[in-house]
Amino acid sequence: MFLRPSLDNPFSKPLRLLNQPMSSSPPLLSDETLVRVLRHARANGTGVLMVASMFALLNAVGGEIIAVLAWLLVAGTGAMSLHGASLLDHGQPRGINWLVGSQLFCMGLILSLCAWQLVHVDLEPLRAALTSDLKTSVQQTGLTENEFLQLSYRLTYAFISCATLLYQGSMALYYLKRRAAVAAAFPAE
Repeated sequence: MFLRPSLDNPFSKPLRLLNQPMSSSPPLLSDETLVRVLRHARANGTGVLMVASMFALLNAVGGEIIAVLAWLLVAGTGAMSLHGASLLDHGQPRGINWLVGSQLFCMGLILSLCAWQLVHVDLEPLRAALTSDLKTSVQQTGLTENEFLQLSYRLTYAFISCATLLYQGSMALYYLKRRAAVAAAFPAE
């Protein structure tokens, strides 16, 4: 027996709704959004703090003072992320501002460091790392050793810059888009 949708039967669906494809999942509740933002902020802050500290130590061993200072500042942006997560965890919605700011500050610092490295090129550490097999391969490409090192150096910092723009920019947008939902998770003051 076929039941027609009617106002008398609250469990029946109108036919026009039965023929439509399933829509995407419903939006997350503000509490669930807050939990996800906190999880991302803690993971990102801890990761940035650890990786930047490692790069600072490696540059300290190499004696590059400017790079050490820059990576310590980047490590500080990881601490800013953790601070923002802590503020959110303690019920202060202004923590989201710390999260967005940490991403933008981190992006600015890494892009500045890449620009510094591209202006102040030092190929000697790379030249020392060239093996005889690699030198032979470079000669077969038609490039001189110096051209190959310059190209490798520039491509490396171009890649780091692009990756930074994508990752830190995406994280800043992620936090910005969830600002209203995070604020809704806290009681009105």
